[in-house]
Amino acid sequence: MLYHLLYPLSHLAKWFNLFKYITFRSFLAFLLATIISILWGHWFIFFMKTKQFGQVVRDDGPESHFKKRGTPTMGGVFMLGSIFVTTLICGNFFSIPLQVTLGVTFSYFLLGFYDDYLKVLKKDTKGVSAKGKLLWQFATAIMALVIMIKSNIINTSLYLPLIKTPVMDLGPVGYVLFGSIVIVGFSNAVNLTDGLDGLAIGPIMISAVTLGFLSYVTGHKEFSQYLYIPYIEGIGEIAVLSAAIIGAGIGFLWYNSYPAQIFMGDVGSLSLGGTLGTIAVLAKSEFLFVLIGGIFVIEALSVIIQVASFKTRGVRVFKMAPIHHHFEKLGWPETKVTVRFWIISLCFAILALSTLKTR
Repeated sequence: MLYHLLYPLSHLAKWFNLFKYITFRSFLAFLLATIISILWGHWFIFFMKTKQFGQVVRDDGPESHFKKRGTPTMGGVFMLGSIFVTTLICGNFFSIPLQVTLGVTFSYFLLGFYDDYLKVLKKDTKGVSAKGKLLWQFATAIMALVIMIKSNIINTSLYLPLIKTPVMDLGPVGYVLFGSIVIVGFSNAVNLTDGLDGLAIGPIMISAVTLGFLSYVTGHKEFSQYLYIPYIEGIGEIAVLSAAIIGAGIGFLWYNSYPAQIFMGDVGSLSLGGTLGTIAVLAKSEFLFVLIGGIFVIEALSVIIQVASFKTRGVRVFKMAPIHHHFEKLGWPETKVTVRFWIISLCFAILALSTLKTR
């Protein structure tokens, strides 16, 4: 909004030129999202406590989690609200990549909100069925990818880390299927990671920083040529959205750090995971995101391995899945698990960025 309202006035005063620059609007988005999230979060927690809308805790989970029953949840509402408001203020809506990403975010937000609504307000512990979730997620992802390809925003080629040129062209149908799996997969992987105070939001913010940087250089002709990455017009605006995610994440962490005053809920984890997956597809960094979001991959794999092993051999590989609960069962304090997972996530992100100059 500021770009559309104030940048056209640059002929009246030079300082209005600031709103042309993605870097300036990204810093502004970060500050606004942080402030809005903290202020909004305080009110939201009070409202949820007043209405007694609390978290449902698994009976088969770690005993230390039983005391968390009744803690307000659906914190993703004020976090995503902060992101939407901030992006509306700071974003350039001529950017089709930004429009598509926000569309996916909003669709997954509605899915997560409805799921949390059933669990928390209607006391339906199952929420939306697994099939229903996947149908919604894939339908949204497919529509987003069709728009990306039809608008010539992205091509259907695959790029691998360390390699300068595309390795394969999947074609429209193949790439829509592949991209949908990336978006849906990471949406659910982030959802699985959201199990300890502050655990999910740390890797989310680290991934947002990394993908925001990748989006900025991918949308810059000179930088993309220098780094041998594909140039994608308009994707630089994703840096503004990424900055808003980081700011809102800090505001959420203000209340979600141990001991948590509020939990993210599916409304936050599903939508933010879908957002990050969409950005990775837009930036042609689908395989690189496997490294950037390594913690999410590990969490998802731990569940897949646990289920597959138990169904085929009747043996549990981990004491409990997802894997963060395994370490809790080993006696690690919750805060130690969280901080160590953050450290691992940061190392993954740095390693991912280091691959750019080795192409």
